[in-house]
Parts: sequence; C-alpha cells; structure tokens
Amino acid sequence: MCPERTSGSKNLLMICHSYNDFQKDPTEINAPHFSSVHVLVRTNVIADLAQYLHLPIPQLVCFSSHYKIDNEGTPANVHVHLTPVLYVPTDRGYKTLGEKQLAGVEALIQKQGIPFDLIHAHFTWSSGYVGARLKEKYGVPFVVTAHGEDIYSLPFKDAVWRKNIEYVLNTADAIITVSRSNLECIRKLDVDIPVHVIPNGFKEDLFCPMEMSECRRMLGLPKDRKIILTVGIYEEVKGQKYLVEAVSQIIREKKDILCVMIGFGTARHALEKQIRSLGLEDHIILAGKKPHKEIPLWINACDFFVLPSLNEGNPTVLFEALGCGKPFVGTKVGGVPEIITSGVFGLLVNPADPNDLKEKILMALDRTWDREAILAYAEQFTWENIAKKIQDVYTQVYSK
Repeated sequence: MCPERTSGSKNLLMICHSYNDFQKDPTEINAPHFSSVHVLVRTNVIADLAQYLHLPIPQLVCFSSHYKIDNEGTPANVHVHLTPVLYVPTDRGYKTLGEKQLAGVEALIQKQGIPFDLIHAHFTWSSGYVGARLKEKYGVPFVVTAHGEDIYSLPFKDAVWRKNIEYVLNTADAIITVSRSNLECIRKLDVDIPVHVIPNGFKEDLFCPMEMSECRRMLGLPKDRKIILTVGIYEEVKGQKYLVEAVSQIIREKKDILCVMIGFGTARHALEKQIRSLGLEDHIILAGKKPHKEIPLWINACDFFVLPSLNEGNPTVLFEALGCGKPFVGTKVGGVPEIITSGVFGLLVNPADPNDLKEKILMALDRTWDREAILAYAEQFTWENIAKKIQDVYTQVYSK
C-alpha cells in the first residue's frame, strides 16, 4: 500500500535530477494546491565526493548536490530530499541508473513515511522510470515531463533505450513535453498516452527589465561596446565554438563587439585555445559559472542574447532573455523556432553555421528592437502562467 496519506488536499511526490529554476519555480507556485510536496533529487555520490575533496574535475560539477539544489525561498510545505546514487556517467552506467535510483527512492519513502497521491517525474530517464515503477506498486497517478535529450535522443540510440523510454511513457497517465519538436519525437515511438505541450518559462520577479548602464557598472562591463551574451554549459552540443568563429568574422566589420559566455564544462579548454588562436582575447570573455540569481544582471547588461546550440528541448534562457526584454538570436533547434515566431522577438540561425550566425548577429546589431513588444509577448511564458497549465494536467489526471 501507499504510505499513509494526509487528510485534506493531495500530496505531490516530485522525482527529479535537480531542483532549481525550471523544476523548482513551477513546483513552488503550485505548492499551495497540495498539502505537501516532497521532492526527491537524484545525486551522484562520486560527484559529491569530488566536491568534498576539492578535486578539480569540472565535468562533475553539474552532478553535485550543491549545484543541483536551490532551497532559497522554498515554501514550508515543500520538502527536498537527496537520493544519492553511485554511478559512472557512461551509457552503460545510465542504463543501470533506473533501478539504482528506484532503490534509493523507495528506501527514503519507507524510512520517512512520505505520503503521496500524485507522482510527477522530470525527465523520462531515470526519474521517469522511478515514477513508473512507483505507480505500478502503489497505484498512484503518474505524470512525466520529457524535457530534451531524454526524448529527442535517448530512445533512438538503441533498442534497449527505446524499450525503456516507451515503458515509462506508456505507464504514465499523462505526458508533458516542452516543445512540439519533442512531441514529434514521441510520435515516432509506440506510445498512445495523451501528450501536453507546455513550454518552459521564467520567473518574472527575477527576470525583468533593468537599466543597462547600471547593470554594466555593477558587473564591471564597458559601457561603450556592443555586448552579446550566451549562457550554457561549455559543451560541444551548445555550439559555442561556432559563436567564437562568428565573432572572429564580425570584428572585421565592427570592432566594438564584446561577447560574454557564461558557463562551465569540459569544452572550456578547447574554447580558450580557439579564442587565443584567433586573437579574440579582447572580444570574448569566458565568464565562468554564475549564480542563477545573478543571470538577470548579465542579460540586462547585454544588447541581445545568442544561443548557438546544436540541439535543445526548449531552453529556459530563451524565456529569461525575453522576460528582460532582450531580443534572442538562436539556432533552429528544438522549441526555439516555436517561440521566436517573428522578427520582432529575435532571429533564427542554421545550427553549426558560423557564417549564418555572423550575418544574423550583424542584423541584430543594426536593428532597433522594440523592448515593450518583446516584454508583452513574454508575459505568456511567466512561470505563473505555465504553472497553471501544469496544474490543469494534474486536475485531468485526478478526474480519471
């Protein structure tokens, strides 16, 4: 039987890989609809050990509990728990991760007597697998959100992955995904569960317009240069090397360009080498990792945002940039073209094409953008509005 349920309103069990921004914000907005919300976050024992011992292994930073969890401002009825798992981040390691995470989650549920009437898992693997197994054991409704690589890549790698992901999706009572691009990937699978396309969003009290000159002063950025910003992990899939190449071409026509790249990851050394080889040290800053609450300053300090990714689900930085009234220059991947539907809001670029990226950046530099029009468009993507749509899915699941 399911652990004893609290009388009154329902109890939500959230299974996820991290608890910050796109998982944290809508959950806490919806928290008043529940008696309790228990969030079980998968962490990597190896990553936490590396952080504890101060080992310089940058690729493990994003797996550590310190990076994954943001408890600031968490409501009293939201309880965040760690479920440590020992695994190596390889394909073979990930395939065994579902059962390992399940064991940790079940042990915690039983030990603490965590009540739940609804399960919501973020990412089809491995949290989605845990949610599916819990539904089968406890007979509790189950919702899964497919975000990005877990649906546009994972099920198409091999037969084992396809079977795993199809099992998760077909066990769910409802599927949420963040873009129509992801929906098309789901339609290629043997899945007949209802799918709700609900994009990511932004926190409007954090990502809002600020005075550009003041933000630049606070960050120590020059006031007399055009600044373009990108935020994302330094990895091949984020396409930063194409942005570096584009900047090397742009400065032949415009010398007053400064490109700021915020992030961390295994590609940093390669990017540093590329920047040096092209003599771009005065035009590109690898600013490193920044606290999420500081990102609005950087966005408001820039002239426009650029995302050169090779693949995406529906990036939260897209909505955060729009929420600050900044135009968005992004590649035609994932849900980006579904949001940048007009030249009023930004420009679209072919992925892995530095020449096209250069041309679109030059166009953005020469254009006068309508900040008020961008802000009005962004309003529909506040987490307040997105959370209502998620709550509607919960209601539909209950009604069944």
